Amino acid sequence: MSSPPPRFPPYPIRGVRVLHQKQNCAPQFALIVVDFEPAETEGVAFEVAEGLTVEYEPADELPHFFAAAAAGIEEHLSLPEHGVVAAARVVLRQARADTFGSSRPAFRIAGYLAARAALARTVRAESCETQL
Repeated sequence: MSSPPPRFPPYPIRGVRVLHQKQNCAPQFALIVVDFEPAETEGVAFEVAEGLTVEYEPADELPHFFAAAAAGIEEHLSLPEHGVVAAARVVLRQARADTFGSSRPAFRIAGYLAARAALARTVRAESCETQL
């Protein structure tokens, strides 16, 4: 009988900062800082920190950018090769958008990269514990 896969995150992972920037004929830009916290239920609960302000016009695009970041996080955490069950509360603490490059796809990629960075932090921490 095999044990169930571990839940992610096993402990709070704070201040995961991702800058996704690609400069070419179709530039992309998204900067996010997120916290990952263990949640009671499975899945990813994404929220925007109270009072978060981002200077960007048109401002009505920002909720779509944030939803795209959430989708990127959820997409990466659901990949079977990680061998974890996502049970995370993710809080967007900071964000920056640029008129010439910010888009939903750019924020989705930033979310994806943030989840990858958070997973890497737990792998590094576990390998350090194993070496002790």
